[in-house]
Amino acid sequence: MQRMRTLAGISILALVLAACSSSEESMETTAEGAAEGDTNATATMDDSNCAAAENYCVGLVTDIGKVDDKSFNQSAWEGAQAAAAEVGGYSKYIETTDTKDYAANMKQFTDKSYDVIVTVGFLMADATVAAAKENPTTKFIGVDQFQGEEVANVTGLVFPEDQAGYAAGYLAGLMTKTNKIGSVLGLEIAPVQLFAKGFEAGAIAANANVKVTTVYHPPADNGFGDPVWGAAEAKKQLAQGGDIIFGAGGGTGNGALAEIAKASGAGTSIFCIGVDTDQWGTVPEAQPCLITSAMKGLVEGTSGLVKAAFDGSIAGGNFYGTTGIAPYHDFDSVVPADVKDKVAGVVAGLKDGSIKTGVTL
Repeated sequence: MQRMRTLAGISILALVLAACSSSEESMETTAEGAAEGDTNATATMDDSNCAAAENYCVGLVTDIGKVDDKSFNQSAWEGAQAAAAEVGGYSKYIETTDTKDYAANMKQFTDKSYDVIVTVGFLMADATVAAAKENPTTKFIGVDQFQGEEVANVTGLVFPEDQAGYAAGYLAGLMTKTNKIGSVLGLEIAPVQLFAKGFEAGAIAANANVKVTTVYHPPADNGFGDPVWGAAEAKKQLAQGGDIIFGAGGGTGNGALAEIAKASGAGTSIFCIGVDTDQWGTVPEAQPCLITSAMKGLVEGTSGLVKAAFDGSIAGGNFYGTTGIAPYHDFDSVVPADVKDKVAGVVAGLKDGSIKTGVTL
């Protein structure tokens, strides 16, 4: 539902874990609560009357994988959570463990008259549009879901992942000593492919001698939540002489990052690159090798659209978020000044359109 309400300044969040069914988990965020850090505070609002004009309810359905995946699910939830709190609303997530539950999980929110439903992931696109058509007064935000057909109450939050991948790959092409780099990826779906193809294109643009090994997780419901597979693939690439590896794909990519961080030479001759958010903060076990991350503005993009739904300015179709690369953190002194300058020039060129990745799907 879309309703105009007065913005309420909120300074404190209280997190309450809610009981859930075997196919989903949930977390609620209230607009008011106990002192900061008190996660056991009693909620002052719930979703028992989301239809009331004075209540604003935001629901989020994750893609397969956990909400604390240190990547795209987590970033989208942080954005939705923050926006709901800022406008004095209520937010809750449901974790999807099986793709067949997408529709049922969204229905839990529509049945309670939630105002906005955020669905995370390319795989949920069809289910999101179907739910939106059945619930025309509910606003849907589809993260990583390009809208080919404009539906008035669906906004796709999409990103030029190829640009983030290109910038990260350009850095890798300049930093590699073996001329062997690689990518360990989640499922072979459009956003992941754009990251991977952009990474390869950027690396080759920086270094014509570089060879890029790319591997996607086999089709499975754990495609974005298989750190064991990610670690094993990273280990293979390291054994083949790879010295910079891009891990992209939720928990699967995180498994690759963690494996690289344990490798001999990590941080001196071997590096890893994270994805989606600045994983220096979200995957600390990767810090020994994490030279940067290929980022997209998931938190800001999701938050902005939830607030736009609240004030009535949201529109159907596609909303393009921003991309970039993360700071070098502890590796700032390791990256030569001329490499920093070249990479900064590429990032600027991608932003103003003077540099094209050449990536198509």
